[in-house]
Amino acid sequence: MKKTLVVFAHPYLEHSNSNVELINFYVRHQHFTLRDLYEEYPNFHIAAFRERKRLQNYDRFIFQFPLIWFGIPPLLRLWIDEVFDRDWLKEDKHNPLEGKEVHILVTTGGKERSFTKGGTYEFTVEELISGLIVCLKVFKANLKGIKVVYEANKLTKKEIILHKKEFTTLLNQ
Repeated sequence: MKKTLVVFAHPYLEHSNSNVELINFYVRHQHFTLRDLYEEYPNFHIAAFRERKRLQNYDRFIFQFPLIWFGIPPLLRLWIDEVFDRDWLKEDKHNPLEGKEVHILVTTGGKERSFTKGGTYEFTVEELISGLIVCLKVFKANLKGIKVVYEANKLTKKEIILHKKEFTTLLNQ
């Protein structure tokens, strides 16, 4: 099994049954390490050096978060800004993201049709999180997939289990 770091960022986790259920999957498997950024950095003071060092120990990364005001949560944005190091792009430097498998799991309260060119918001979720996608590409990560869970706040337990199974299938491809 691939040693996997889950970078999880949800500022209102206590109000998200779907995300609680989805992250319970990681806790049950020992090859997953769940890092809850809002739990670990409530004051937004990122230990960047320690985080950079930690990234070197993993074969795969999962970024899981809700769409917050049409983008990634602010603490995740700060984490990326402080942890991703431009020096990794230099020829003689080790880039802990290069060639590593990355998955993105996004939850949103909106309907799928709202996130289309003709929908309410006129942008897709992928367009709204494009900053993260571009960062991963610049650092030569192997972005394997983006899974979006729409209307996450309305899901039944059975629907959440189906989403977990779909995501597990994506991880095992």
